[in-house]
Amino acid sequence: MLGSIKTPAVSGADPIGERPGFRDMLDRIAGNGVHTVIVESPDRFARDLTVQLTGHDFLKGLGITLIPATAPDFFVEDTPTAVLVRQVLGAIAQFEKASLVAKMKAARDRKIAAGQKCGGRRSHAELRPEVVALTQQLRKRRRKGSRLSLRDISAELAALGYLNEAGRPFSAISVSNMLSMRLLRGKRI
Repeated sequence: MLGSIKTPAVSGADPIGERPGFRDMLDRIAGNGVHTVIVESPDRFARDLTVQLTGHDFLKGLGITLIPATAPDFFVEDTPTAVLVRQVLGAIAQFEKASLVAKMKAARDRKIAAGQKCGGRRSHAELRPEVVALTQQLRKRRRKGSRLSLRDISAELAALGYLNEAGRPFSAISVSNMLSMRLLRGKRI
């Protein structure tokens, strides 16, 4: 038994020859007598009709049987009806993927248009607004006639027990980023 192979994320629209994990699997099984590949479902094998059909034909040409766990006979039968069903279900999977991508893009665009954050890391203002507010207060403090430096502010924060996620004083860049944030009721605006 071959077992499962973990790979980085791959799109169902990527041809199987361009999927590193799939290529590695084919190389591994080339000389060990394995003639069957089991996938979770047909749409997990490929969400693009052309990729699904060419991928299936490619594997078939290598003498490898492709079996989806959710539909074991999906790629096995070669009757005209089975081929038609494969093509129709492959086209539906491709349509569903395109629809989902379009809906997600529209939702992201609406959120951005409303001035809301959409994706990316959470900022210091979102994670620890009290630290950002304190950083901004410390910036106004003067020592010997001049404002505190970024490193001085970091040292003051550390002395008060405010450290970064790694348990070390904030870097000058982090302090600078916190100073550039505006807060409104604890939220970045």
